[in-house]
Amino acid sequence: MSAHDPVPVSLAEIARIAGVGRAAVSNWRRRHDSFPTRIGGTDVSPQFSLAEVEQWLRDNGKLRDIGGRELLWPRFEALGSRNESGLAIAESARRMRSSKARIAHPELSAPARDLVAQAAKVGRKEGPRETFEFLLQRWLETHVRQLSTTPPQLAALMARIAFAVHLGPAQDGLTLLDPACGTGHLAAAAVQEHDNPGLEVLACERDPALAALTAGRLDFLAEDHDVRTRIATADALRDDPFAGAKADVALCNPPFNERDWGYEELATDQRWTHGLPPRTEPELAWVQHLLSHLKPGGAAVVVLPPAVASRKAGRRIRGSLLRTGALRAVVSLPPGSAQPHSVSLQLWILRATPDGSAAAPPSQDALLVDATRFARSGSREPSPDWDSLGSFVLTAMATLDHADQEPPLGAVRVPLLDLLDDEVDVTPGRYTAATAEPSRKELAGNWDDFGSLLTDLADHARRLSALDFEAGPPQTTATVGDLVKAGALTLRAGQQPPEPVAPVRGVAVPLLTIADLLHDGTPSGTVHIGSAAAIAEEGDVVVAGVARAFKAWVHEGPPMALGPQLYILRVEAEKLEAHFLAGCLCAPANGRQAGTHASSSSRVDIRRLQVLQLPLEQQKEYAETFRRLRAFEEVLTAAGSSGKGLVSDMSDRLAAGGLTT
Repeated sequence: MSAHDPVPVSLAEIARIAGVGRAAVSNWRRRHDSFPTRIGGTDVSPQFSLAEVEQWLRDNGKLRDIGGRELLWPRFEALGSRNESGLAIAESARRMRSSKARIAHPELSAPARDLVAQAAKVGRKEGPRETFEFLLQRWLETHVRQLSTTPPQLAALMARIAFAVHLGPAQDGLTLLDPACGTGHLAAAAVQEHDNPGLEVLACERDPALAALTAGRLDFLAEDHDVRTRIATADALRDDPFAGAKADVALCNPPFNERDWGYEELATDQRWTHGLPPRTEPELAWVQHLLSHLKPGGAAVVVLPPAVASRKAGRRIRGSLLRTGALRAVVSLPPGSAQPHSVSLQLWILRATPDGSAAAPPSQDALLVDATRFARSGSREPSPDWDSLGSFVLTAMATLDHADQEPPLGAVRVPLLDLLDDEVDVTPGRYTAATAEPSRKELAGNWDDFGSLLTDLADHARRLSALDFEAGPPQTTATVGDLVKAGALTLRAGQQPPEPVAPVRGVAVPLLTIADLLHDGTPSGTVHIGSAAAIAEEGDVVVAGVARAFKAWVHEGPPMALGPQLYILRVEAEKLEAHFLAGCLCAPANGRQAGTHASSSSRVDIRRLQVLQLPLEQQKEYAETFRRLRAFEEVLTAAGSSGKGLVSDMSDRLAAGGLTT
């Protein structure tokens, strides 16, 4: 693409630039003859000139407070090449931090260099770090199918494990190694999790664009942390740029299932102290590469596919890793923890023998941890309950070197004699039990709790069944859209905040998403107030705008950020009662009437939801009944869950025998 060619943008991109929904852009196109004409695409997915769209938005007052970042991204995307756009973003980061920086990538085309200059100008105006974060996030989203990144939550957990398991002397100036760093998620997490000053990061990536983006990310982190970095562009297995260097901790999410990893040319490599990795086992080559770089007592955490724990070809190397104490623990993660999301990946925790230790391993067992139960159910894409997962895994790791401490339920120490059989299978699920049989006392207590729930349930049922409903003329209603126009409430939509690639300052608040509602209603993440689009305060009405998770409730408690398809309704207390509003909105019939099937998932048009028109005093009477109905629903749910648990426990006890009559 030449510098004079128009930059194409879609309707969705125009909506993002203007900060509105796509439907609004379609309306502008129909209602305004002056709207730019299509320059490409199809009737269903038309494309327009970015320059013409920007001018039209400015002329018609549609840009509002949108900054230059949104206008920048389509130009980066128009470069066409994933590598060139990535290198241009990395080069922009250097220029944002220093306008006098010499160009590090002379291979960039003239349009790319012009764009770097524009991006640097925007960055210096709107914030270098924030602009780089925005561009990097959009680049990652655009090329998600071509890239395998480590989610920030998993990266943080891996860093915490490595620092906790490390047995080297406590000192400043630790060295971290990541030989397949990608865009630097693991290195960035380690920098943010490391408390002591003077951390040195050695990172390697064979893709030049990814290596350059890692350098840009870590350069921004270095502004707030005492960290030194060395980023190399190379294939760490074939041409190790840090040969001879030793690290205190190592983190790695290596490429999986690569047959062409250098088997022939590396057959006599000195790193294979546990055996030459078979051609079909490149992951075991990465494991030994990490071990070769560890200082005595150093720790490594590596993400691996589950087959590595049991494949026949790798059993000899697994046996050697166990016998020498190099493989200290294996953690099975829930599906959705990282790409590929459908697979229960594993973390292998490795450690080099500390100085002064005998040749025998420090412990005659290995810690196997099955954390697969921490998956969040109910959503299309599997995702972990990161808070619970992290707490569980770190609790298990705390028992690693303490034979007198019992691992938590779901983790077990397995003697090496039990592991070193014909298979040498280190899959945690083979040795751990997800549940424990309840004791007689616990079972009796569960029955008592269930009885209390039934008593509460009967009390609520008695009160609600006494209510009388008179037949009469249809009541007058108003839509949420009408109430917004009348000033009785304000409406705000939530959105997914961008992934942070550098520390964010400010107060952190929980983030609630639709997936959380489909699981157990507990927020799964946190965001900083400055980066969240919508914050629900105590007393706000929150509405889920997806049919399968449709509900409305009054938020109680500290501030909470909302993700996509969640909405905040903030009432004017002189006109509306919040619990009355929530009760009217969450009626199933209301949701069905306002639903739309315009997409593959049925959504609810919040503005079309109906609300009874009643005086404020009468609203309060209705609100009290709505509260009672919600309490009945909560007790009913708790009783159902408790009853199912009792059925399960009793079935296990009966099947095990020992019934006395």
